[in-house]
Amino acid sequence: MPGQLHLNAFLMNTGHHEASWRLPESDPYAHVDLDHHIRLARIAERGTFDSLFLADGPQLWNTVAQRPAGALEPLTLLTALATATEHIGLIATASTSYNSPYNLARKFASLDVVSKGRAGWNIVTTAGAEAARNFGLDAEPAHAERYARAAEFLDVARLLWDSWEDDTIVADKAAGVWGDDAKIHPPRHRGRYFRVEGALNVPRTPQGYPLLVQAGSSEDGKRFAARYAEAVFTAQQTLADAQAFYADLKARTAAAGRDPDHIKVLPGIVPVVGSTEEEARRLEQVLEEHIVHEHGVRRLEDLLRLAPGTLDPDGELPDGLPSEDDIEGAKSRYTLIVELARRERLTVRQLIGRLGGGRGHLTFAGTPEQVADTIERWFTAGAADGFNIMPAVLPSGLETFVDQVVPILRARGLFRTGYGPRRTLRERYGLPRPANQHVTPHAPGPAPAAALV
Repeated sequence: MPGQLHLNAFLMNTGHHEASWRLPESDPYAHVDLDHHIRLARIAERGTFDSLFLADGPQLWNTVAQRPAGALEPLTLLTALATATEHIGLIATASTSYNSPYNLARKFASLDVVSKGRAGWNIVTTAGAEAARNFGLDAEPAHAERYARAAEFLDVARLLWDSWEDDTIVADKAAGVWGDDAKIHPPRHRGRYFRVEGALNVPRTPQGYPLLVQAGSSEDGKRFAARYAEAVFTAQQTLADAQAFYADLKARTAAAGRDPDHIKVLPGIVPVVGSTEEEARRLEQVLEEHIVHEHGVRRLEDLLRLAPGTLDPDGELPDGLPSEDDIEGAKSRYTLIVELARRERLTVRQLIGRLGGGRGHLTFAGTPEQVADTIERWFTAGAADGFNIMPAVLPSGLETFVDQVVPILRARGLFRTGYGPRRTLRERYGLPRPANQHVTPHAPGPAPAAALV
């Protein structure tokens, strides 16, 4: 037994299934309702999840006709959730392509302080021309260029988080000395992408750095993850693919001079849980019946870089699609979707039905025991350190998982029964607090950005 697994709750408005908002139980305005998110966070905390996660991007996703569009800015929302919860980790997506290191390092440091050491950063490089045009660019930067920028961004962020030593604050009232200036270390960074002079204006935080999370599975993404990431969200459709990804990323991490146990691999799973197999399939069928396929065809054509009207809903994907090398954005997701369609000989309509539930993540309909069996099989077979739980419908799907699947995982010794004395998100994931690079020799970790360029 490889220990106990980690569970992260990936929260997305009314659920991950694109038709979830059309169900009678769903609130079409949930995506901007703080009380809705507080309820979800407390359900996940009741289930003793390690963390919860909010995706984000600096553009309007999809069309507003398809599903609830837009989202509250995640760091703002997680700050509110920090005051409504006590234990669960709080992970936000933020882009290295459309932020500056100083401002973002300050925001995550602030969240870590407010939450008493529960902050995590899902590091993304942001694909898509739509986001680029929102920041004055005509097109998205090349894939390798985005990752080179991200590497330097991380190096600068680490310098900023280390710019205060842990004992900088003296608070000597009698002597009139609040802090020790000798323990402040301005980055004075001059690099290819960034120039950052001064120290952060937030003291070093409970975790030192937020938990560093990454989700790209392309070659560039895996190289980046091996050097920087401490948790990786990934999409894998088969046990064999998940095992191969897991072994590859652990080997890359070791080759980068890091402990492979210090990177946790968390595939996404979209569980549709019923008291019987028939009930689970019925719930899945209800969701698929609510998909508007015209939306799905347009979205799939855009992802595959095809002209509108190219795809036949009742035919398979055409030959001659671009290769992954020709794709600058979301390379790994593009490959996963094309391989899924080819492997199972799915029609476009069938493929849209599969993607409607989890956008390429593993979708599984079954009883609580069957869902637990799948999780246990992947976990014990060297395919995962835990899972990114993506309920098809919220809040009901998360409640069902917590009330019916989590007790089975606990009974099998696979998951914690309580949070215990470990308080920070890093401690939950079994990770050390980073030593300040200005105080002691830095533990083996990410190579300088230049090594990744």
